[in-house]
Amino acid sequence: MAYRVTRTDAEWRRILTPAQYQVLRQKGTERAFTSPLNHEKRRGLFRCAGCAWPVFSSADKFDSGTGWPSFKRPHDARATGTSVDRSLFSVRTEVHCANCGGHLGHVFPDGPPPTFQRWCMNGVAMRFEPR
Repeated sequence: MAYRVTRTDAEWRRILTPAQYQVLRQKGTERAFTSPLNHEKRRGLFRCAGCAWPVFSSADKFDSGTGWPSFKRPHDARATGTSVDRSLFSVRTEVHCANCGGHLGHVFPDGPPPTFQRWCMNGVAMRFEPR
């Protein structure tokens, strides 16, 4: 898939922290309850840590109790993309940044109204920009 932001592996390694690289570029998962973004309550935007694309709004954030920042929906229809993830002996829906392709997390059908979706994201894959 073609993305607006493309970099070589060496460039990604240079601009991302090791934890960001492992999640965004290698589809890793941070440990639950380790992200400071779990406790972020201010108004603002959550941006992809790889390219600064706006991916989620604080207006849609909720505490899912899972240990990862969770949202009812993406910032807008162009913010993220999804694909089928068949790893870990299950089928899940992977979420990636629509601008750079960085892995953000997964979406599940067990969220609150009105979407009934839980966009469960890795905090290390995002940065918060307060309004």
